[in-house]
Amino acid sequence: MTGKKQFNTQELVLKISSKNYDPRKYPINDWDRYLDVLCQNRNFQKEAIKTILYYLVSDNYKSIEDLVNENYRDNLSLQEKYRTIEDYHARLQLPKKLSGSIDLATGTGKSYVMYGIAQIALGIGLVDKVLVLGPPSLTIERELTNKFVGLSSNKILLNAIPQSSKCSNPSIIHANETIKDYSICIENVNAIYTNNSSSIMDSLSFGRGERCLVLNDEVHHAYNKTSGNGTDNRSIKKWKEFLLDSAYSFKYIIGFTGTAYIDNDYFNDCLYRYSLRSGIENKFIKKIDYIVENIDQNEYEKFQKILFNHKRNKQLYPEIKPLTILITKDIKEAKQLQTRLVEFLASRKEGTEEELYKGKVLIVTSHKDHRQNIPLLSYVDSKDNNTEWIISVAMLTEGWDVKNVYQIVPMEEKAFNSKLLIAQVLGRGLRIPKEYPTISEVIVYNHDKWSSRIKELVAEILEMETKISNGILKKSDRAKYHFSVYNIKYIKNTKETPNKDTEKFIYKDYANLISHEDVYSDDAKYTDIDGKELKINYQIEREQFLITDIVNQVYNDFQKRRLEGIILDLGKNEYTSDNLPEKSDIESYIRRSMKEVGLKGNSLSSQNKQIIFSTFGTLLRKKPKSLRISRDFEKLEEIKTFSKDVENVSVLGLKGGSTIFYTNNYRDEIISEDSLIAFNEIITDLSLPRSAFIEVDNSYNLKTPVDLVFTFKKPEREFVQELIKQENAEKVSNWIKSSNMGFYSIEYSFTKGTHTNSHPFNPDFFILLKENKSEYISVVEIKSDGDDTEENKQKYKYALDHFKLLNETLKKDGINQKYFFNFLSPENYPDYFSWLRDGKLIKGLFKSALDRELEE
Repeated sequence: MTGKKQFNTQELVLKISSKNYDPRKYPINDWDRYLDVLCQNRNFQKEAIKTILYYLVSDNYKSIEDLVNENYRDNLSLQEKYRTIEDYHARLQLPKKLSGSIDLATGTGKSYVMYGIAQIALGIGLVDKVLVLGPPSLTIERELTNKFVGLSSNKILLNAIPQSSKCSNPSIIHANETIKDYSICIENVNAIYTNNSSSIMDSLSFGRGERCLVLNDEVHHAYNKTSGNGTDNRSIKKWKEFLLDSAYSFKYIIGFTGTAYIDNDYFNDCLYRYSLRSGIENKFIKKIDYIVENIDQNEYEKFQKILFNHKRNKQLYPEIKPLTILITKDIKEAKQLQTRLVEFLASRKEGTEEELYKGKVLIVTSHKDHRQNIPLLSYVDSKDNNTEWIISVAMLTEGWDVKNVYQIVPMEEKAFNSKLLIAQVLGRGLRIPKEYPTISEVIVYNHDKWSSRIKELVAEILEMETKISNGILKKSDRAKYHFSVYNIKYIKNTKETPNKDTEKFIYKDYANLISHEDVYSDDAKYTDIDGKELKINYQIEREQFLITDIVNQVYNDFQKRRLEGIILDLGKNEYTSDNLPEKSDIESYIRRSMKEVGLKGNSLSSQNKQIIFSTFGTLLRKKPKSLRISRDFEKLEEIKTFSKDVENVSVLGLKGGSTIFYTNNYRDEIISEDSLIAFNEIITDLSLPRSAFIEVDNSYNLKTPVDLVFTFKKPEREFVQELIKQENAEKVSNWIKSSNMGFYSIEYSFTKGTHTNSHPFNPDFFILLKENKSEYISVVEIKSDGDDTEENKQKYKYALDHFKLLNETLKKDGINQKYFFNFLSPENYPDYFSWLRDGKLIKGLFKSALDRELEE
């Protein structure tokens, strides 16, 4: 993690004064009855409409810069985010206009706010025309038009228009006709790019845009960078350029979005905000449950869980037809996913492939082959419609007014790896059907491998996190515990080298298969915005492959490579290119392997199939080679603990096993004022586990130059608890818990599948011990008992080589420091600290059980 400042999003919203306008010229209060009818019990909509109107009619604001200046003077968060007011001005999207954006959570009635602003702006005579622009989506344009037409013909609403209004009922038109006074023109941005049959230029150019209010729907498209040269992308690129074009001289420009982010940064021109959390708490949109703990062995097993959730939703919401949407990063992935999903559903008897392709699985992208499916979105909620599964692309998800989405599945991290994308994807499942106004929850089935990253982003979007940052002490008594460590900077070289003994491969009489049942039980853990957990148990069938098919594939591969001079000892027989094994020999080998682990039957799981292929696959490489990443010494680097990045811990993290270690002097030690406030708020939170906060009884025992120490898993917490015990602390000079990124990294290479890549590895603890005038540093990587993965073996190997070279270099350079490295798990904590107390640790002979396992 980095030390980047985390801002409370609401603090970045610009405050607008409701004073300093002429109420006789602009009688906004006359419209209160109208707003009551339009907004009903959604008071936030009324607030949003009036806030924007106050901004547009105020004598205080001639442009967005005036509003920014007013807020910057009094808002410490804005001053901290933007170093100077000039810096803030330079980052505005639409400068020198009365511009800004409204952030309304998807599903909370954005179109009502847009219509209300348009109607009242025309009614009080602020403008003569309104232009509503949206992204290049016919779905959004059609749905928005239908809503505006419905509102303009609503008799109750019409009767609530005050007598003072200059416009009793605006015309709802498109840009294929002249934009006359008292009309609302709805178009997508393609109209401003192509100009085909568009009246926008004729109606609004030559300065006539000054009396036109421009409302931009889904404005994040205009604010974010867009790649590609298709018509839609070219139109989006022109969008902001059009708004700033001096030929039109637009003065009033307001944007609307439910995803007010440029990647992960919140908009800097937001004028009103109604957040996802508020929408959920007030029951205007569904609750969200997303995965925080889950393991999928492969896609086949993942599909089973997704199908289980889908069927579970059918049971929970029998009055409607629940939908599942699956989000991919691009059109190519969407097409491939459709094929795989249809094959899976057909195999589970959820319909024939023809039925699934024709109705149950709907793919919606901008591709010409899929565009005919877009209009079908208007009907997928109906029980008369067959669609149950929708596949879409991450950036093409707006504009659906579908209310029956109860499961969202982002298929790749790239479809769900920024606040913008997460907010967009979540938005598709938030609307509540009338049949279940109070008990609706949408499940987000995100991938477990990136749940921690998503957890942070989702939590910020849902405003469910109070975050605490630690800091590096520079003035307190514990600042004396700063010290230096040394690292080596390497020059990296990647080389392919031939393997030895390539002519002959000798195998055991069997392959090391995995013993497992054909059906196993698995749990996934979800959480909602309040940290409330939902655990779902799945009965998962392992994907099975017939032994005859596996034998055929191995046999055919041998036939293809028969001229490569293979010699294979398989059991009692030796095979060469002139005497390759028969299918019966290969099957006997597989059967012997199965017998070794107690497997029966005529099929193997996906994992065991891969083991068989891997066992034989080594023989089938034309020129067996190893990819080796070599590291050549470049220079020695000194790293001071002053340079360590700060870390963050959240309330959700504390509920999930993280811990904060602090002293009784924390009020004077905590560097960040925001962190101190947050810490004081949550330290008395009785809903948090007791392990969330550990006070160090004697501050002299916390010999680290950090105000707060964060641990994120139980083994780390237990290690620090040992470090701060009196009998251990008195033997330690100083220590530092490293960051997950930065501070001290060791490069290692790891082969996964057929790919070898280099990765950074950051050991957890650096513990300084002193004897006489020598310094000894125990470097410790904490793991759970028995965590002897292949990746950890590579980390261990590279770390040992690294610290051996480091010690040789330090000795040569006359630096009196020596390093020892260990992988350590809880079972050996008593041994490690016994060696530390006895002074034996500095001899460098300690070896944990995990060290030995990783050496094998």
